[in-house]
Amino acid sequence: MSSDSTGSPFVGPPDSEAMPRFAGLTTFARLPRAEDVSHVDVGVLGVPFDAGVTYRPGARFGPSAVREASRLLQGYNQFQDVSPFKVQQVADLGDVNANPFNIEEALTAIERRANELADAGTRVVTIGGDHTIALPMLRAVSRVHGQVALLHFDAHLDTWDTYFGQPYTHGTPFRRAHEEGLLSREHLSHVGIRANLHQQADLANDAELGFGIISTVDVAERGIAEIVGGLKERIGDVPVYVSIDIDVLDPAHAPGTGTPEAGGLTSLDMIRMLRGIADLNIVGADVVEVSPSYDWAQLTGLAASSLIYELISIFGTKAKGHN
Repeated sequence: MSSDSTGSPFVGPPDSEAMPRFAGLTTFARLPRAEDVSHVDVGVLGVPFDAGVTYRPGARFGPSAVREASRLLQGYNQFQDVSPFKVQQVADLGDVNANPFNIEEALTAIERRANELADAGTRVVTIGGDHTIALPMLRAVSRVHGQVALLHFDAHLDTWDTYFGQPYTHGTPFRRAHEEGLLSREHLSHVGIRANLHQQADLANDAELGFGIISTVDVAERGIAEIVGGLKERIGDVPVYVSIDIDVLDPAHAPGTGTPEAGGLTSLDMIRMLRGIADLNIVGADVVEVSPSYDWAQLTGLAASSLIYELISIFGTKAKGHN
């Protein structure tokens, strides 16, 4: 078993052959809580906040639903050839206490917690919550790494200016991030775009921010290998934040979301893309917009937990290489 710098073994989830997966703590993958370990290399942070949604509410219940679905996860990822909980200390960081009635106050609380984790050297995968939460997470990673690349998987652009005159919503985080100087303009990509737009000018406005767009039609016609190759060429070795709106998946694969759009990626498409970008310099990530009241048979929660597991495994492959 691998160990930390003190020689103590990393604490992982309970053995599913000793304790059934329907028992034990409802943390992510039944991992230890942050307060139960001496340090956290990679943490899963819940942000139960959805005051920024423009259609269906309910993503505030996303973190608990994803944690429940994650009970099925096991310790060895054979496709990335890593046991992610044995080569690094992974823990559940609990939830941010985000004010549900004041968006800007909530964003401040999220940013404060993200900064604390960054200062502790913890890489974070965040469970939303709606996509508004990506902004404070980007603020935190850019404080450490400078301007970052953004790899944004979504059915929607999320670069609009305002909704009903309000600047902080789930459709505006990346315009605000651009305005705040958080993003590296030459290294920005949307993947999975397919939603109808408000007007044709939305595309021009998005391009002015520096984004390249890969639609689901592009993925279908060009294939995942070519798409991944292009993304890696565009991003290079720049530190990159990966933001995944679960509605990048087709509603057949992720019905439990606030703004579903037909014609999306499959769960397998998304998993293959994450495995394909494993050698990028990923410095943070989120999986957002899981709204469990619209889910069926945990399809959306299972998909989201699997994507988070792939991201943790990516961090694990790097840790494995350093051990």
